[in-house]
Amino acid sequence: MDPTTAAVLLEQSPDAVIFAGIDGLITVWNPAAQRVFGFAPAEAIGQRLDIIVPEQFRSAHWTGYDRALEAGKTKYEGQAPTTRANNKAGETIYVDLGFSIVLGADGKATGAMATARDCTERFNRDREMRRELRELKESAKA
Repeated sequence: MDPTTAAVLLEQSPDAVIFAGIDGLITVWNPAAQRVFGFAPAEAIGQRLDIIVPEQFRSAHWTGYDRALEAGKTKYEGQAPTTRANNKAGETIYVDLGFSIVLGADGKATGAMATARDCTERFNRDREMRRELRELKESAKA
């Protein structure tokens, strides 16, 4: 694939695509990442991933990040677990987040790529349905 085609795919991806180097600094932030998280590329590129990782999860995030870089793979390979993230407005959103460790020609990790899709509406709807189901089960026991 030529570089122009790769750039167009990144630009037109319906999902957020983010790449951060081994130092955790963002170097790729596509237009969908701006739609999902609210930060323009100029605001996100050069920043640590902490701009989207909620504070209470940062320690665990960086432990897992470093472990995955060292191993050259992530335990979530092939999965896109739903997790909390922060947007520019400081709101908590839910995203389906896929991860991949990017390896250089020498086989060593150069950083991590993530794809993200905002699923806040679905997550909240599902949570409400679970709450209603719990209430119905409780009232049926009474």
